[in-house]
Amino acid sequence: MIAPEQAEPRASASTSGATSSPERSDADADGDPSYEIVSPEPADGALMWRLAVESQTLDANSRYAYVLWCRDFADASVIARRDDGRPVGYVTGYLRPGQSRTLFIWQVCVDPVARGAGLAGRMLDAVWDRTAREAGTDRMETTITPDNESSIRLFTSFARRHDTTIEREDLFGPDLLGDEHEPEHLYRIGPIAAEKVDNT
Repeated sequence: MIAPEQAEPRASASTSGATSSPERSDADADGDPSYEIVSPEPADGALMWRLAVESQTLDANSRYAYVLWCRDFADASVIARRDDGRPVGYVTGYLRPGQSRTLFIWQVCVDPVARGAGLAGRMLDAVWDRTAREAGTDRMETTITPDNESSIRLFTSFARRHDTTIEREDLFGPDLLGDEHEPEHLYRIGPIAAEKVDNT
């Protein structure tokens, strides 16, 4: 469920994977050097829906779904804005029912104007740090299609930054998703030690 071109890992000493576009200084193509990464509110749902539709790679759901997500799962999601207030990315996630220490990441989206600054990795770290601090999460899961190499790099990089393992297994195939949809592989990351959580 992760947009291929939009899932670019943050530069890190422990990261060895290359990205689809070179890492630059902490600025986007317009020269904006910083981003505000916060929990979304219902009003942000329409903005996230627009980013998903414009990505032309994500499975864009209904506008209502994103608004509802921002109401019910805001604690496990983030939206990123430039200094001028423009939304340039988001991560949506939730705590798995019956497995509340597992954070499932549903979508990662970065606007083209913000690519190359490692924003996807920064958003992923931000939502992880919050859920680990507030909900005691110690594992992360996501699903990725087999051809989505940049998303695989993003989550592999996350696992390396947190000194833990990443495992893959088949999850949903054409029998459930239909022939028009690529299979979804489940990636499990963890356990992640509590001392790796940034509590600053």
